[in-house]
Amino acid sequence: MFTLNRLEHNPILSPIKEHPWEAHSSFNGCPVVEDGKIHLVYRAMSEPDHLRDPHISTSVIGIAESTDGINFENRRQFFGPSEDYDKFGCEDPRITKIDDTYYIFYTALSNYPFAADNIKVAVALSDDLDTIKEKHLVTPFNAKAMTLFPERVNGKIAGLVTINTDKWPADICYVEFDEVEDLWNEDKWKKWMSDVDRHKINLRRKDSDQVEMGTPPLKTDKGWLVIYSHIQDYATQNPVFGVEAVLLDLENPRRIIGRTKGPFMVPNTYYEKTGHISNIVFPTGAIVQEGRLKIYYGGADTHCAVASVYLDNLLSLMTDSLLEHKFKRFPGNPIISPRDGMAWEAGGTINPAVINLNDETHIVYRAASSGNVSVFGYAYSKDGLKIDERPNAPIYGPRADFEKRADSLNNNYGCEDPRLIQIGDIIYMTYTAYNGVTPRVAVSSITVEDFLARKWNAWSMPNVITPPNIPIKDAVIFPEKIDGKYMIIHRVDNSICADFVETLDFTREKITKCIEVLNPEPGMWDGIKIGVAGPPLKTKEGWLLLYHGISKNKTYRVGAVLLDLKNPTVVKSRTAAPIFEPEEAYEVNGLVPKVVFPCSLVLRGERAYIYYGAGDSVTGVATIKLEDLLSKLRI
Repeated sequence: MFTLNRLEHNPILSPIKEHPWEAHSSFNGCPVVEDGKIHLVYRAMSEPDHLRDPHISTSVIGIAESTDGINFENRRQFFGPSEDYDKFGCEDPRITKIDDTYYIFYTALSNYPFAADNIKVAVALSDDLDTIKEKHLVTPFNAKAMTLFPERVNGKIAGLVTINTDKWPADICYVEFDEVEDLWNEDKWKKWMSDVDRHKINLRRKDSDQVEMGTPPLKTDKGWLVIYSHIQDYATQNPVFGVEAVLLDLENPRRIIGRTKGPFMVPNTYYEKTGHISNIVFPTGAIVQEGRLKIYYGGADTHCAVASVYLDNLLSLMTDSLLEHKFKRFPGNPIISPRDGMAWEAGGTINPAVINLNDETHIVYRAASSGNVSVFGYAYSKDGLKIDERPNAPIYGPRADFEKRADSLNNNYGCEDPRLIQIGDIIYMTYTAYNGVTPRVAVSSITVEDFLARKWNAWSMPNVITPPNIPIKDAVIFPEKIDGKYMIIHRVDNSICADFVETLDFTREKITKCIEVLNPEPGMWDGIKIGVAGPPLKTKEGWLLLYHGISKNKTYRVGAVLLDLKNPTVVKSRTAAPIFEPEEAYEVNGLVPKVVFPCSLVLRGERAYIYYGAGDSVTGVATIKLEDLLSKLRI
């Protein structure tokens, strides 16, 4: 698990009207560090030239310098079209220094209209990052985005290149030659191409996807790290540009050691979603500084921007080498399953709310009958793991009209997915009240004394706190006031929202607003729908809040965010990959497969416990050191 942080000062480069050669766009930058400075080569485009036929923009390669990686100065045109093979443009540079020479590979456009046969890879060589001493056409076939490894691999000049980028599907391939001059030797390339399948690095997840080489490889102690572009559903009207990572073997870079399970970055901000080509994030370069991997990328084919992650966190996610930093499932899982002869829970025992009182664990879980009527059962555990008490009857069921069956063909109704929070000497339970038509949020309460005495008839009559015709679920109350008011987080449609109430008198306090806190990120693991997992935990870092996310393939996973202590509607950080996902048989299989759905996060000593519904059938528990979880959320 790790957090991705976009640079606050993004975009770092944008078009400048006073520079005609980059008046249209300045994007897809690739950095190299030299003498304490970051030198950034990037693609720059002019506005269409109306005195040229055809009237099109021309791409050149720009260069800029920075001492802090934020403010870039001395922006100038490095080189542009000068040969027949690049006379219609030079695009998307990647720079690598080997010995005393900088190799800048770029996409060379030799003709217009642009077509596969006139889009190839070329290279420019420089000794000083001021002048180009020579240029060469590299590939005799359609290709883009080539880059070199920063050192020889097994004595060979090695590189990565995307072939057939404009003949889809493309492939990222490994290349190696004996000498630098072989890079522009047509005969060597023809020989390589005759056995090209051996050189392919298979990174497409399905046939409809597209991949393209991203950053020059970075050497780590675990392998060669490469950040690349993975485009979901490339041939459709709605492709999703994502950023992914792969680790290649240090001695045999054709071999994949590990990779991210999906994109950890998709278009999200204005400079990624709006531009000359909207909704694009495209990685082109990376450096490591103070333990952080800084990824340089193009936003919407208009700007250069930077995002960063902690390198060790990314590597551990890809290799699973730091197992102590993962949630550990209780070996006795599932801890709550339907029991024989209990018709009221025959359809599943799931989605538990949990509260610790006197260092003992109390669980209120959703139980579904064979007729899909939901009620709440109770379980008690001294140690938070093994169940020591579990009555044979529900402790709470539908009582109000808004949670009983309405005039509907849908037989489902009842009380679903509880959350518990203690404020003073009162325990408040928020839950989904479902009448078979519209799910709404309801609140009931009980004193701590009555709860501990198991006086279940002491639950207050529920009050519904959401509008009658708007589906709203997954509500939690913050355990203390925020600027004099109580904050309630809930889910409207597919997003997590907040509202504030003056008191906890829910006979009159209602949710009337949707202050957006968190939204799905289309194309990522939580791209379809998200919802709050359980009440937040206050830490010195911020309010720690877990949430569930649903992907396009309908897998339920868990992520985490840190919310600002003073204003919890502000997200300080968000995990870019799930922190918990279905792996065990009782999670992957079930009434609804591939589901982990927590409704609680509680602290026992130094460990955080999550209790979750698995496969919409049973309940499990998993733990992690709180510090390990928080460390992944630091930016």
